[in-house]
Amino acid sequence: MDDDGIESDAWAADQGRGPGAPIPATAAWREGNHPGRRQFFALGDLPLEADPMGVLPNVTIAYETWGELNAARDNAIYIAHALTGDSHVFGPAEPGHHTGGWWNAMVGPGKPIDPERHFIVSANVVGGCQGTTGPSSTHPEDGQPWGSRFPYVTMRDMVNAEIRLADHLGIDRWRLIAGPSMGGMRAIEWTVMAPGRVGAIAPVGSTAATSADQIAWSTAQLAAITADPKFRDGDYYGAADGDGPHTGIGIARMIAHTNYRSENELQERFGRRYQEGGDPLGKGGLFAIQSYLQHHARKLARRFDANTYVRLSQAIQSHDVGRGRGGVETALAQYTDPALVVAVDSDRLYPLKNSQRLDAAMSGSRGVKVVHSPVGHDGFLVESGQLNAFMSEFEQTL
Repeated sequence: MDDDGIESDAWAADQGRGPGAPIPATAAWREGNHPGRRQFFALGDLPLEADPMGVLPNVTIAYETWGELNAARDNAIYIAHALTGDSHVFGPAEPGHHTGGWWNAMVGPGKPIDPERHFIVSANVVGGCQGTTGPSSTHPEDGQPWGSRFPYVTMRDMVNAEIRLADHLGIDRWRLIAGPSMGGMRAIEWTVMAPGRVGAIAPVGSTAATSADQIAWSTAQLAAITADPKFRDGDYYGAADGDGPHTGIGIARMIAHTNYRSENELQERFGRRYQEGGDPLGKGGLFAIQSYLQHHARKLARRFDANTYVRLSQAIQSHDVGRGRGGVETALAQYTDPALVVAVDSDRLYPLKNSQRLDAAMSGSRGVKVVHSPVGHDGFLVESGQLNAFMSEFEQTL
């Protein structure tokens, strides 16, 4: 997805994960690791929409909460994370959490989504690698990681698990479901899967259905991971540090991150400059943009899991709120509650037209709010002033 977390250099160094340390085969949270702020809900078997096995057994969801649910139970807000995010929406990098809260700019005291007024919930998705059952989790039959055996999951499977979590927490209706990118996709799915339980949605830089272009770029990323010999067809969890599929996931991240930024921003920021004065023209140096992409490749490999990247990317490819429901417009016509649809004007991954289609399909939409930014898709993280103003105004009307 995007650069959705700033890793603390001090915390990384404390864990032996500094720049010079070997990259572990997976940076997934594993059973026995420090739980951090995570709470865990064992929901049991989860029906699967598309996989022949039918159910995913013994599913556990890792989630975090902030604030208190009021007596009327009408102040609950769900924050849905993007591709490489997790439940740690708010807070510092600390034991159990490699990164600080990925939406610290939006969530927190005095912010639009405020734990002093709201009961805020966020969970790691099914298939994730930060505490919820995913490829790195223990298979119930043999105690080994699921690895290549982990099934294909869709956005609808993820939302089904989130509905079960809401039941567990005693939340009959969310005041708001908000999320960027893949998180926005799940907010959209909620409106069809549990319409009476959604008071409002705020999809940011998202889409009602993944396009052929978006699937194409995602396919190239998956090919990079699966072609890495150290991916071992998904069964790499026993590999030593430095012997995991870091090259593959790193290339995938470089492809993705190029789409997270805009062409103009990359040109203005890096141009054709050489990195630290080195000459790349046959002399072994790097262009500055190459060094930048390699940095983000290493950064993701140190905090994420290759199998999860594959499964969640496939889930994004599956996303079409109108699939089997008469098309996007028919599926969303039933949702009449408020919607804040936000787009970034320079986003080339989920361009403005995606948000315009969403806005037109939902009668309760307040119109597309446009974040003006040279940055591209990552504008939802960078341009917090504009986005927070939109969210604050919207939330106060609910």
